[in-house]
Amino acid sequence: MAAELVLRARRAVVGGEERAVAIGIRAGRVAEVAGYDDLSAAEVVTLADDEVLLPGLVDTHVHVNEPGRTEWEGFATATRAAAAGGVTTIVDMPLNSVPATTTVAALEVKRAAAGGQAHVDVGFWGGAVPGNHADLAPLHEAGVYGFKCFLLDSGVAEFPPLDPAQLRTAMTETARLGALMIVHAEDGALVTEAHGTAYDGFLASRPAAAEQRAIDLVVATARETGSRAHVVHLSAADALPSLRGSGVSVETCPHYLVLAAEDVPEGATQFKCCPPVREGANRDRLWAALAAGDIDFVVSDHSPCPAELKRGDFAEAWGGIASLQLSLPLVWTAARERGLGLTDVARWMATAPARRVGLAGKGEIAVGNDADFCVLAPDETFRVEAAALQHKNPVSPYDGRTLTGTVRQTWLRGAPIDLAAAPRGRLLRRGA
Repeated sequence: MAAELVLRARRAVVGGEERAVAIGIRAGRVAEVAGYDDLSAAEVVTLADDEVLLPGLVDTHVHVNEPGRTEWEGFATATRAAAAGGVTTIVDMPLNSVPATTTVAALEVKRAAAGGQAHVDVGFWGGAVPGNHADLAPLHEAGVYGFKCFLLDSGVAEFPPLDPAQLRTAMTETARLGALMIVHAEDGALVTEAHGTAYDGFLASRPAAAEQRAIDLVVATARETGSRAHVVHLSAADALPSLRGSGVSVETCPHYLVLAAEDVPEGATQFKCCPPVREGANRDRLWAALAAGDIDFVVSDHSPCPAELKRGDFAEAWGGIASLQLSLPLVWTAARERGLGLTDVARWMATAPARRVGLAGKGEIAVGNDADFCVLAPDETFRVEAAALQHKNPVSPYDGRTLTGTVRQTWLRGAPIDLAAAPRGRLLRRGA
């Protein structure tokens, strides 16, 4: 059928390469991809010469926190931040909201809270906690994209960790369901309590060995049960050899690729996250692994909180970094310095997460997919102002930093997102 709209770009990332294209759009989907001058329609939009068309980014690691801790974040503000950052699809984590998404009833409470507020499309993870083994199959049938678990204290009482036997039980069930288990992999036996305002003390309290030992457990349990598994927010490059060839996928985050422990000021708890930002040499090893394909993708682990919860020392402050709006310019600024391109960034931040999680129609500019796009000015710089970001609480370790790459527009299903208009994001279900 003829396109209703044609979008032309001199530079676009399509099929893993950058080229000039015309994209025909009909009913919110990509109907055709052709040469720059090869399509026409009643409406034609042409990108500026300094803009690049990317697939809409897919962030599968976002803590929205609503309901229950909506003062920390919320669907309205989180999805505004996503849209401002070129992200067209998020998958919400099952914890930090109350109730946690560990039952179908809790999932429906969360869906009801999200309804009518989402500026981008939103999917949901279920949670695997002690005692909810019987809830995994109903949650899977209700359309969650998989299950999140912790191997140590999560920081919130309503989402306790799994011990090794409970992990095996849960992953036996996810194997039966064909579901993905995503794991916060740190071994609590090797984690100590941090004290004081010096970052070195906090870093020492969560050593790389804690990640490595927990990842070894995940790999072994996945092999034993046949379950699909994924390690979230890898910070320790030392753990990479355990993952190579294991079939267990892994993500990292912008803060591990951009920040370095040596640069964290005294008492700067806005830099606190778990696992922690490690040394610059470790950061370089993560980049090498990402470039080599040993790390599968990059997502934000957007985990905001009110400013008062970031006060105090490194023991007391909440551990989380809010970066949903800034993920693309953070990664692009660092990637281009290392000779990496926008095709790499699109693969890490759109295509790979969509494929691993099973977000059909997302992550690529391809016929039949949703017409979700990010319009990026890759050479334009800007200065981060935390107070001007769209997420709810103006706390950011990137405040004052100059970044390269400005998101000028974000398109959802064939039309630019207008943050002043009614939200039109959809609530997604696996398999729908």
